[in-house]
Amino acid sequence: MAAAVELDGVNVTFGDFVAVRDANLVIEPGEFFSFLGPSGCGKTTLLRTISGFIEPTRGSVRIGGKDMKGIGPNRRPTALIFQNLALFPMMSVAENIGYGLRVRGVPRHERDEKVKNLLIQVALAEHGHKQVSELSGGQKQRVAIARALAVEPSVLLLDEPLSALDLKLRQHMRAELRAIQKRVGITFIYITHDQGEALTMSDRIAVMNAGVIEQVGNGRAVYAEPRTPFVASFVGENNGIRGRITSVANGEAVLDTPIGTLRGRNPVGLAAGQDALLFVRPEALRIGAGAGALFEGEALDVAYEGSVTHISMRVRTGQKLTVTLGGGAADALPQPGDTLQVGFEPRDGLVLAKAADA
Repeated sequence: MAAAVELDGVNVTFGDFVAVRDANLVIEPGEFFSFLGPSGCGKTTLLRTISGFIEPTRGSVRIGGKDMKGIGPNRRPTALIFQNLALFPMMSVAENIGYGLRVRGVPRHERDEKVKNLLIQVALAEHGHKQVSELSGGQKQRVAIARALAVEPSVLLLDEPLSALDLKLRQHMRAELRAIQKRVGITFIYITHDQGEALTMSDRIAVMNAGVIEQVGNGRAVYAEPRTPFVASFVGENNGIRGRITSVANGEAVLDTPIGTLRGRNPVGLAAGQDALLFVRPEALRIGAGAGALFEGEALDVAYEGSVTHISMRVRTGQKLTVTLGGGAADALPQPGDTLQVGFEPRDGLVLAKAADA
């Protein structure tokens, strides 16, 4: 079976500005695939290149094994859900869903049957007669999805469709989107700057930065095994400590840093003498004499959130680090101004090459 989408050396430029650089990627049929990155990183440009609204300056896009060069968006086996949804306010829910079928000349009885089935699939069976204005934000999202699915695309493209929703509704819709994708079984390509969305919904994620795909992997890989400083600092919260590698052995590197000698994993094979960053997640840091303390700092702020507590601390260089503690009684927590002894296991430290954007 041919891949759902293949990007082969895709570059997109606007004048002197390079929006996408050397994108090479294979997205499999039935995969929920996300492009994750900050605003301006090129992810939406890449989505519009796949959909046919932008032609690549160089390279090729293949969908289902077929080169899409010269094929416009209306002739590609894709459907695109825009950020603003673009529902028709003067049409009912059912009319919105069936609009694409009507434009294609599908007979009324076939159209009605398909709309009925799609309303069931997106859990809106009792809402087909309603106007769009009568729906909640989450229901409107489902109408947009059903309308896109009505034309039976091979690939559904979603451009930050949850960004306008409040936090709780976004979290609810994550689960709904994933469930719908599993039911219909087609490829979803999702654009987001929200790490939580990408990590919870995706089979795989491409993390983008300044037009470049820096890493592709499942949620655990991009969170626990980042391959570049940008990925380490962008996906989830991370503490990055600058230093110089003094020795390497057995897959680990020892760093001389302004706050002491630190050690961590060396997955990319950096050599002694290189400037580097040691990353350690807030939840991997431990407080107390029994933590094998490696450095000290002053507690600046203690934010108790019930299941977790976030402690902001300042080390002697002035750098601020974050420690996240799970559970525990509130009265046992450090207080602002306390001196903290902090440690971590070398396996929880990650040493990567120094980079300006980390």
